[in-house]
Amino acid sequence: MHLFCTPSILKCLAFLSLFNVALAASATDWLSRSIYQVLTDRFALTDDAGTPCDTAPQLYCNGTFKGIVNHLEYIQAMGFDAIWISPVVTNLEGNSAGEGDAYHGYWTQDITTINKHFGTSDDLKALSKALHSRGMYLMLDVVINHFASFGLPNDTTISAYGTFNAPDLFHPQCFISDYNNQTNVEQCWLGDTTVALADLNTESQTVIDGWNKWITGMVSEYSLDGLRIDTLKHVRKPFWPAFQQAAGVYAVGEVLINDTSYASDYSNFIDGVLDYPGYYALTQAFSSTSGNMSLLLETSHQTQSLYKNGAFSTAAFLENHDQPRFQSTVHDQSLVKNAMTWSFVTDAIPILYQGQEQGYGGGNVPANREALWLSAYVTSNTLHGHVTSLNSARKAAIAANSSYTSVPMVVSSPSESTILVSKLPMLAFMSNVGAFGSYNAVGGGYQPNEALVETLSCKTLNADGNGNINFASTDGLPMVCEFL
Repeated sequence: MHLFCTPSILKCLAFLSLFNVALAASATDWLSRSIYQVLTDRFALTDDAGTPCDTAPQLYCNGTFKGIVNHLEYIQAMGFDAIWISPVVTNLEGNSAGEGDAYHGYWTQDITTINKHFGTSDDLKALSKALHSRGMYLMLDVVINHFASFGLPNDTTISAYGTFNAPDLFHPQCFISDYNNQTNVEQCWLGDTTVALADLNTESQTVIDGWNKWITGMVSEYSLDGLRIDTLKHVRKPFWPAFQQAAGVYAVGEVLINDTSYASDYSNFIDGVLDYPGYYALTQAFSSTSGNMSLLLETSHQTQSLYKNGAFSTAAFLENHDQPRFQSTVHDQSLVKNAMTWSFVTDAIPILYQGQEQGYGGGNVPANREALWLSAYVTSNTLHGHVTSLNSARKAAIAANSSYTSVPMVVSSPSESTILVSKLPMLAFMSNVGAFGSYNAVGGGYQPNEALVETLSCKTLNADGNGNINFASTDGLPMVCEFL
């Protein structure tokens, strides 16, 4: 691989990679992509008016599909070639006591129409077209497990649910009380008596047929490339293979649990699983200068051994709309950069939640759902540049090695404060020593005088006459190296 590292070359690599367009977005195709998560109501306004958006009341702030189209260049320039958007169907209308509006899209009411707050059906089609014209993929978030109502639903409420408008299409009302009981998890309800999430009876053939017909239509109508499936573990596993087959596109599901054995079994029923066990280990490893790096190493090894296709069956993330932002508790920018690096250097598909690149620091929901337009989409901050460099390095590695997305990584821990991911032609070092620390690691087995480029700093590292390279980082910053 001949990679001469300058800022302009890194930008060029990121730009050129965007035109590697596949005709059909298979699971294999998605492995080379990196995903930018968009919370539609909070990403961009249609007119860029700079409207204030207070997260506390949990009200619509008026982000739209048109707003996303207007700012695709912002996403693409960072090197992302796919976006995941919020659920798009019509949700509960009105404000619930203490829980606000359905601005997030997860309180489904009618799957046959589009949420008017986000735009029209034609607006969504225009977004899909705009993405595809740039060589980018569209991933849609879908909620299959439940429909929503203010208070417990009655026959009148259910009659408004369109496709699923009969009481016998739902499991009998009971709120989940025992997460160690899988039947309770799958057949009882999420939510509460303020906003109840009525659990669909996915054992019913009517429900199965209804969902399969719907997803086939959605993929066709809006030229979808992939799905993110909400609350995957709350629906029985045998439901998913036929649903994914009906969709005909890649699907990754949410299994919110810190248990690799439990989460990994879902990879036998669907293409991919959001790596929540990895998320918990990642945040612990870089939460402080005494973080638990050994747990991250152990969890990554479990991921490789337990998922159907190892870590290739997962999507990795540091933040999302359901969890506190990393910088709500961690302010050391060296730790932040190391934690952000992990998702981009492993076998998993990387996901970045909007606002990470701007250094947003909201805590628990709803504080972590800030409007991105309040940042003015600036591109001059350090984390924005860090993300862009990570995407560039990943794309360059994929371009240099046709087996990059099929040969598993090798993860090791040279010391209690460092972790190394070897995924040729890439070597990535991360540490939790922090901004006031430094680390050194000597790697052997290289050719005498062989050279590597450290892509985040654009520095060249040379092996000595014995084939050893000294990997040294000041200020505790991560290193992502590739062969020249």
